[in-house]
Amino acid sequence: MIDFNKLFEDFKGIKAGVIGDVMLDTYWWGHVERISPEAPVPVVTLDKREHRIGGAGNVALNLASLGAETTVFSVIGSDEDGGKLEGLLQENAIRTSYLLRSEARITTNKARIISRNQQMMRLDSETTRDLTAAEEDGLIGQVKKYLELEKPQVLIFEDYNKGVLTGRVISEVITLCKRYGVITAVDPKRKNFFTYKGVEIFKPNLKEVKEGLNLLLEEPNLPSLREIHRQLGEKLQHAISFITLSERGVFFEAPGVADIIPSHIRNVADVSGAGDTVIAVASLVYAATKDVRLMAEVANLAGGLVCEEVGTVAINKERLLTECKVLLVA
Repeated sequence: MIDFNKLFEDFKGIKAGVIGDVMLDTYWWGHVERISPEAPVPVVTLDKREHRIGGAGNVALNLASLGAETTVFSVIGSDEDGGKLEGLLQENAIRTSYLLRSEARITTNKARIISRNQQMMRLDSETTRDLTAAEEDGLIGQVKKYLELEKPQVLIFEDYNKGVLTGRVISEVITLCKRYGVITAVDPKRKNFFTYKGVEIFKPNLKEVKEGLNLLLEEPNLPSLREIHRQLGEKLQHAISFITLSERGVFFEAPGVADIIPSHIRNVADVSGAGDTVIAVASLVYAATKDVRLMAEVANLAGGLVCEEVGTVAINKERLLTECKVLLVA
């Protein structure tokens, strides 16, 4: 029987880094009572405004929520939104001492206008060009310093195609992590899908895999997913495939073991941010135990839990612990 109390307590002893596209999520909550006389659009009367940590920052937030000593690596703008984001990270016990600012970039801000729990519009303010060579040098240098000084257990790549994770940054950071014996995990996007050669945990969703491998796959099953793992392995030489299957659950494969873990019934309110939670929880559990099945089971539970909340939210440690004790039997 797994001692989940001990496992969750062990999270506090893990040092975890997150590298990628951090962003600010802004929520404008309001109500609609009339149509604008200027154009056929609703007039939203603002009730409240809320700022949350998004993108790769949300992965870091999930790690910190579970008790891990968490550090974030990225390049953000020297702007007001960057200041708000850095402040939010610090308020949530996420270390920002390695975060870089650039006058040539703006901090990504996704502003959502919501009425009656329905998103009406999203406004994106962002820079999506790749980092310059000088910015790459700075970011890689920060990661190297972190690995040398702090000896973390795991580093997560969180790619949102905003230009921070360039091919050079990805390959050089993976090489550094191998040198220092640090577990690497990635939640990839299409642009750099096959750039993560040698990563330990590769966690795409099924749609991303189908696009990346150019597959026509109607109904995934264990044999077809194992074939996907084989094809991914030919290109990536990675250790573990961990593929989220939406309402079907998750698939995992590592040397000698493969399975589909079905999802648990949920009242789904919002799927945004679920992938961030899954990669964070999976990476922590694997760093603590090296148990791939347990990694998949706990991460699958966590992803379902955050889908019950509106907007991007981090996993609740106590609630996840309770569900593990009830639903996961070893």
